[in-house]
Amino acid sequence: MMKSFSSAQPIYLQIIDEFKRKICKGELQPGDKLPAVREAAAELEVNPNTVQRAYAELERAMIVEKKRGQGSFVTMEKKVIEELRAHMALEQVNRFYESMVQLGFSGHEIVTRVQEKQVEMEGERNE
Repeated sequence: MMKSFSSAQPIYLQIIDEFKRKICKGELQPGDKLPAVREAAAELEVNPNTVQRAYAELERAMIVEKKRGQGSFVTMEKKVIEELRAHMALEQVNRFYESMVQLGFSGHEIVTRVQEKQVEMEGERNE
């Protein structure tokens, strides 16, 4: 898990984002147990209340399920995870697109740059 936090955003939100990324990447699978609050807090060097708040928000978003006496687990609902992945992808695309427009690129130029990058990445994989 990450240990360095940005001052631009509350720590609990950064912890939430990290868990979401791990779920989207498949590092955390449906049904996987999250670290205990105190364990995660010690590893991240933050107050346990910060981790508890992050877990509570993940639970409210139905990304995590709390099982009494057992801990918190990644949801088994694949649709929730698919929606999370779609939402996070859209956020990334929007950020990227807005940045490129601010740099003066047209929609066509942006698509061309992305296609060029895709070809480049595929070439590197095939080497």
